[in-house]
Amino acid sequence: MKLSVAFPPVPATPDHIVLAEELGFDTAWVYDTPALQLDVWMTLALAAVRTGRIRLGPGVLIPSLRHPMVTASAIATLVGLAGPDRVVVGVGTGFTGRRAMGQRPLRWKDMPDMIGQVRALLAGEVVEVEGQATQMLHWPGQAPDRPIEVPWVIGVNGPRGLATAAELGCGVFTSRPRPGADYSGIDGVTLLGFGTILDDGEKPDSPRVLNTAGPGVMVAYHAFLEQGDERLTTLPNAERFVELATAGDPATRHLAIHAGHLTELNSIDRQVITGDAMGIAPLLCEASALPARLEQLAANGITEVAFQPMGDVERELRAFAAAAAGAMG
Repeated sequence: MKLSVAFPPVPATPDHIVLAEELGFDTAWVYDTPALQLDVWMTLALAAVRTGRIRLGPGVLIPSLRHPMVTASAIATLVGLAGPDRVVVGVGTGFTGRRAMGQRPLRWKDMPDMIGQVRALLAGEVVEVEGQATQMLHWPGQAPDRPIEVPWVIGVNGPRGLATAAELGCGVFTSRPRPGADYSGIDGVTLLGFGTILDDGEKPDSPRVLNTAGPGVMVAYHAFLEQGDERLTTLPNAERFVELATAGDPATRHLAIHAGHLTELNSIDRQVITGDAMGIAPLLCEASALPARLEQLAANGITEVAFQPMGDVERELRAFAAAAAGAMG
């Protein structure tokens, strides 16, 4: 199993990616969350010039946020800085990247064309965009030579996403795999994993654990509410969360729900999160228990775990790497 890391694009992230490389992680994924944090491509570029081995990529990119040519040019820029063997591109429909701005996620039926346009541009082909012929016109020395070939993964959590990934020959990036998910025909399955390595005697309801792993747990509440997923009812304090999250002006409700999303507990989250809810974080355990957790994930079809460190990020990276030392080789 590959062990990787996932980061929000914040000022400290390039430093943290340097550390992740030193600790032996395979890939650094960076979120495409412009309403919440900074620019994904600038963050990746800063990391690229400071590292020499770790793979880099958006995890996951939202196609509607940029013109296909802008995305193709950004990928080419990263390939020019890091080399094609160190670049991977994750793409998704926009649970965070669009929901945080009050927009619905993209339609799965549109994803093949959106991804196909960028792939074709990187191959050097002429592509029709907004009714006009479009092509990467970069001369030698202005960008890497076409074709530019990089692996692609698609952010999915359900059967339609899996079907799209299989259709396009892509791997998948998932945060909430459904029980019994069929990954046959999928080239690689990356799990975005939340949690923390517990200190000796530390409990899941300790303030450090709630503040560190709690934002990842609350992502499930946010997602299930906005998707109308019945699994929300199985989570502790679900009724209280729905009451708080649906109060106020519907036109700005999404702003309150997504404040701090993925990285911090917002004012709603803090009234809901409890130690009882922490059990859904797949990577919350004592150091001695992590190898067994990883083995179980591998048995369920996961081929790569992307751990998101929160709170004291350096502490989280070092503790996870030490606990997973055997799995990381």
